[in-house]
Amino acid sequence: MALRPRSPRGSSVPTGRLSRLARLGGLAANVGGGMLIDAAGRAVRGERPRLEDLVLTPANVLKATEQLAQLRGAAMKMGQLISMDAGDVLPPELAAIMARLRADAEPMPRRQLQSVLDGAWGRGWEKRFDLFDHRPIAAASIGQVHRALTTDGRLLAIKVQYPGVARSIDSDVDNVSTLLRVSGIVPKQLDIAPLLAEAKRQLHEEADYEREAGCMERFGELLAGETDYLVPEVHRDLSGPTVLAMTFVDSVPIETVETAPQEARNRIARLLIDLSLRELFSFQLMQTDPNLANYRFEPASGRIVLLDFGATRAFAPQLAEECRRLGSAGMASDWPAARQALTEIGLIDASVPKRHQDNVMAMVEMVMEPLQRADIFDFGNRAIVETMREQSIAFAAERDGWRLPPVDTLFLQRKYGGTYLLAARLRAKVDVKALFARYF
Repeated sequence: MALRPRSPRGSSVPTGRLSRLARLGGLAANVGGGMLIDAAGRAVRGERPRLEDLVLTPANVLKATEQLAQLRGAAMKMGQLISMDAGDVLPPELAAIMARLRADAEPMPRRQLQSVLDGAWGRGWEKRFDLFDHRPIAAASIGQVHRALTTDGRLLAIKVQYPGVARSIDSDVDNVSTLLRVSGIVPKQLDIAPLLAEAKRQLHEEADYEREAGCMERFGELLAGETDYLVPEVHRDLSGPTVLAMTFVDSVPIETVETAPQEARNRIARLLIDLSLRELFSFQLMQTDPNLANYRFEPASGRIVLLDFGATRAFAPQLAEECRRLGSAGMASDWPAARQALTEIGLIDASVPKRHQDNVMAMVEMVMEPLQRADIFDFGNRAIVETMREQSIAFAAERDGWRLPPVDTLFLQRKYGGTYLLAARLRAKVDVKALFARYF
């Protein structure tokens, strides 16, 4: 199934509440019509499909990704979160389509970009630059990035926020959640209100580029003097709520390391895993978005370039200590202690049937077992991912056990799940025991 090619000139970002609602309403109508046609066809063949089967067809997912990609903002961001958190659980044909939301977004046209920069810097801002490339070098859900050279010789990467993104967050989240409810993908008995409230809060923070600048500077301080990581410098004179200017770093996408020798791939994965552990156990401050685009590689120095700190989140020392107890218990095969730690963290809920609690424990034991069996963990071993996929699908099918864990644990799951998938993509072999031993 072919994806619609992106327009080289870009497409305007819908900024009004009604225009964005109309796009999502049209999406619901298109998906609903497709469901009726598909249901009729299956009925003729004597099939009785579930509602989820009718919703998650390649045609419907394609419609959804196309519309969310054009909307950008919180609507596209939620689609990214859904597609990323699905990991390897979705069927391959659906995973390929959903990956569209994790790729570059369609940029806004030049006239809209000009309007945004006029508002941020004032008319005549062009005089401050010897060069400003109007073609973005990257475009994501909330903003796009441009390369520029100032008159005083600074080579910069400038992130420009799409217009109307911040004020559309609440309505976008509400509208997308309504679509999830109507589709039947989210069970009626599951209370997702706390998650939606947190999603809105998080997205408002991501849309605040002044906050992101502060987080970037903080990580720059925490990693100062490091030879393995590089955080670009913020240029405050050109930064504000909707524009973020940083030093341009000549680097390549992190996934290009896939073709590097084994030891180079091992090193990159080891550094990213270690950084994620330091963020929780040492910093209690974490960049929680493990999107591939947020990591780049500087060939000249071998450093990993860290980007996009909008999703930075602080964690309480208590949560770090609970996670430490869980890791220590798991490595020691002390399963009663591990179960207690999981309950304290909120990943085991005493109110759900015992079989669901046991399923959570079984998955934890399955994850820990390879770490106990050998020092070197082979992330390229697809058998582990396949087993996890099967268990996740079986677990998700029993909806009476669905409960939302504390929001902090969802962000941790997202970070570590994404880091695992990146290491798997690199087919890395890492002494994970040695990394864990520093913190457990």
